[in-house]
Amino acid sequence: MENQPKLNSNKEVIAFLAERFPLCFTAEGEARPLKIGIFQDLVARVQGEENISKTQLRSALRLYTSSWRYLYGIKLGAQRVDLDGHPCGELEAQHVEHARKQLEEAKARVQLQRAAQQAKKRENGEATAPRRPAAGKRPAKSDNVTPSKPRPKHQRPAPATRQTAPVVKTVPVTDISTLQIGQAIKVKVGKSPMDATVMEIAKEGVRVQLSSGMALIVRAEHLQF
Repeated sequence: MENQPKLNSNKEVIAFLAERFPLCFTAEGEARPLKIGIFQDLVARVQGEENISKTQLRSALRLYTSSWRYLYGIKLGAQRVDLDGHPCGELEAQHVEHARKQLEEAKARVQLQRAAQQAKKRENGEATAPRRPAAGKRPAKSDNVTPSKPRPKHQRPAPATRQTAPVVKTVPVTDISTLQIGQAIKVKVGKSPMDATVMEIAKEGVRVQLSSGMALIVRAEHLQF
C-alpha cells in the first residue's frame, strides 16, 4: 500500500473525514450534530493512518463544530450521529441554546469587524469624494488672437470659523469587576467608540448590547467608560 500524502490543513482533514465517514461528516452544506465523545471514536478508527495526527484531528474537529453551518444544524429535535450515521440521542435544550449564542456572537464579531474596517477607511480618507484630475497644459498663445482683458479681482470673504464639538475623554476599563449590569459603556471599534450597555459579566469577557441592538462579548481592553 502506497503512503498517502500528509494532510497539511484543517480543510484537508475535514475533506478526508467527509470522504471516510460520509454519513457523519460533510464538506459543504448543513452539518449533522455529532455524537458526544466522537473524538475518541475517530482516534480509534483512523489509528495507523500515517497522514494524520491526533493534534490535526482535534484542531479540525474544533473548527468543524464551531462553523456556522454546523451551528445551524443544532436544533431542537435533531439527533446526534456516530461515525456510521447511527442516531446517538436527541439534542438537549441547553446544547441548542449554547449553539444559538455561539452563532449570534460569531455574527456579531463579523459585523463589528466590518464596522471597524469602514471606520478605518473613513479615517484614511477612502470614503471622501474623488479628487479632480490634474488640469492639462494651456494652449500656446496665437499672434492672431486678441488678448482678453484681465478680469477684476474680487476679494473673497474670510471663511467662517468652524465650531468643533467638545471632545469627550474616555477611560479604558482595567477591571471588569467594577462594571454593573445595565451600566452605559463604550465599545472601541477602530478609533470610533460605540455606545453600549452591559448585559452580562463573565470570565471570557463582558456581554454588551450596542445601541443598534446587536449583542456581543468583548474583552476589557475594548471597553471604555
